Amino acid sequence: MRYLVQVISGAPDPAKVSHEQIQQTMQAYDVYTKALANAGVLVAAEALHPADTATTVRGVDGDAQVQDGPYADTKEALATLFLIDVPDLDAALDWAKRCPGASYAAVEVRAAASSFIDGAWRR
Repeated sequence: MRYLVQVISGAPDPAKVSHEQIQQTMQAYDVYTKALANAGVLVAAEALHPADTATTVRGVDGDAQVQDGPYADTKEALATLFLIDVPDLDAALDWAKRCPGASYAAVEVRAAASSFIDGAWRR
């Protein structure tokens, strides 16, 4: 079953986070991502630009309108995501607990209801 492991956090404050701390965090994510890949459970992984660089397309009165900025103005936003394929929620939670983000942010785990594979939607 596929699960989305999402790291929800705020942008780091450059005055409070050193270059060395950023490098250590990046190395931890590299180790984690390689562990997911080596275990054969990694489907995809993405680190995202800050939420303030987002553009939102919103349906208003049947029309798609484009708006600069994120969907919602919040202090925390989706920062990194991992799509994994594991047997069950317990396995997904085990991987989420190992995620470096679990030491400083919220890590949300959500099951995929269906997947688009080989040109068709599958549950």
